[in-house]
Amino acid sequence: MASEINMPGPVCLIENSDQQLAANQEALDILSAIKQPVVVVAIVGLYRTGKSYLMNKLAGKQQGFSLRSTGQSHPKGIWMWCVPHPQKADHTLVLLDTEGLEDLDKGDNQNECWIFALAVLLSSTFIYNSIGGINQNATDQLHYVTELTDLIKSKASPEQSDIDDSANFVGFFPVFVWTMRDFSLELEANGDSITPDEYLEKSLTLREVTNEKTESFNKPRLCIRKFFPKRKCFVFDRPAGRKQLSKLETIPETELSAEFVEQVEKFTSYIFSSSDVKTLSGGIKVNGPRLQSLVVTYVNAICSGEVPCMEDAVLTLAQIENSAAMQKAIEQYEERVNNKVQLPTETLQELLDLLRPIESEAIAVFTKNSFKDIDQKFQEELGALLDAKRDDVIKKNKDSSSALCSDLLENIFGPLERERKQGTFSKPGGYDDYLQEKKKLEKMYNEVPKKGLQAKEMLRKYFKFKEDVANSLLKMDQSLTEKEKEIEVERIKAEVAEAVNTELKEMQENYELMTEEKVKSVLEHVKQLSQKMQKEWEQLKLEQHKIVSLKHKEKDRLFREGFHNESKKLLEEIDKINRYNPPIPCTIL
Repeated sequence: MASEINMPGPVCLIENSDQQLAANQEALDILSAIKQPVVVVAIVGLYRTGKSYLMNKLAGKQQGFSLRSTGQSHPKGIWMWCVPHPQKADHTLVLLDTEGLEDLDKGDNQNECWIFALAVLLSSTFIYNSIGGINQNATDQLHYVTELTDLIKSKASPEQSDIDDSANFVGFFPVFVWTMRDFSLELEANGDSITPDEYLEKSLTLREVTNEKTESFNKPRLCIRKFFPKRKCFVFDRPAGRKQLSKLETIPETELSAEFVEQVEKFTSYIFSSSDVKTLSGGIKVNGPRLQSLVVTYVNAICSGEVPCMEDAVLTLAQIENSAAMQKAIEQYEERVNNKVQLPTETLQELLDLLRPIESEAIAVFTKNSFKDIDQKFQEELGALLDAKRDDVIKKNKDSSSALCSDLLENIFGPLERERKQGTFSKPGGYDDYLQEKKKLEKMYNEVPKKGLQAKEMLRKYFKFKEDVANSLLKMDQSLTEKEKEIEVERIKAEVAEAVNTELKEMQENYELMTEEKVKSVLEHVKQLSQKMQKEWEQLKLEQHKIVSLKHKEKDRLFREGFHNESKKLLEEIDKINRYNPPIPCTIL
């Protein structure tokens, strides 16, 4: 719930000290408690360009993120502030403010590159903040964007596909928002007024490559266009006089430039309404724990000297969540069994009929909460666990019936045993009296309801246990001839043999029931898994369509601008993407 988010101020999420990056446990713990979907907005920019002021406005606060208005450097890294989303109920807005690029106090440019890359990887909206208009100096400062292909991988094994890696970036990179502070230029082209968005697109126009200078001019622009096809621009007038700039966090809005206040309002309104939930490949919506996992995975990769890989991060997340989904499914199964299954049942079939929908529900819980279960490893493990749980319930059912019948037999036949010990049946004709009483008590036992499926077996075992007693009375009964005693012995043997045959038949029937049930269980797994894989396949096709659509728009822009070679390259990329068809799901368990 939104009320659970209680962050009075920002916390460092990723520390950058001694040329080493490290995830801060306090911030990770905060993320792990946020179960809502997260909209992640990150901002980067040069040192002392007013990034933090914009982030404080998004947080709905006057103060929070350090404005860093002095020449003194503040703690480095990425700072996080989680607040209830002001417009989207049951969503959390995660604001990430990065240290100023090219900080006066440091020169570890490699870590700045990683900070930039992490801001891109973690956000759903990526803000680049600069001073003044877009000129060559401003784009040169964005050299980090030209290094993204060296800093980020989309696939663990890109050689498996000839599709350019950047094509995969396009689908899941954040929206790019360029904010320009202290903007004093007139927004016009050829004498006509233009919007900030049109100004941005005009500024990203390429030049015909004639030498290294024009190639250098084009490179950052081409990268922005290639990686961030969804772009937005905001310009801001100077908010106040120079002396007041150092006190922005304490100055009332009434003392700021009216144009600046209006521009900030448009900016925050856009971010609140248009920034989407952070989403991963496969349409996976990111919540706090998932964002926590992404942070840890990416930072660990960097610290290990590896390039952060989007696919690896998703697979690592899948391992964690699939394990949790499996546990959740088992807990659901156990809870339903405890609440819905009354032991003992009269037959195995009755019990299996009760357990089948419960197992189906448990599989559905796993299917809903799992993703990217490579080779169905977790699904197979869940199947084995559910089989074991079913076997355990069946055993408990038998044990419950056995215990109930044992007590019942003791209560019903106890008086008969006491009479025998007292010698009631030790007389001529006593054996027949014993049999008559035994049959009467057997009838009484059989008429007791809800004894469970062990009722016959327990009665047979009880009679077998008392076999010597009956034989002794038979031998002692002087009213019977030897021939009659022999006939009775044969009758008893035939009765026992019939009971054993009946038991063997029931065992065979139960074995066939269990075999059939396991087949039904596998079919239920396959059915639900097939439905899930079909949805995932459709999602992949949608993502592919989205990438192609964005690439087409950029291709058309380049063609209109006269850059036919670049447009042709994009068309070749599109053809490769279109030729790559995600394999049609094939379920094997």
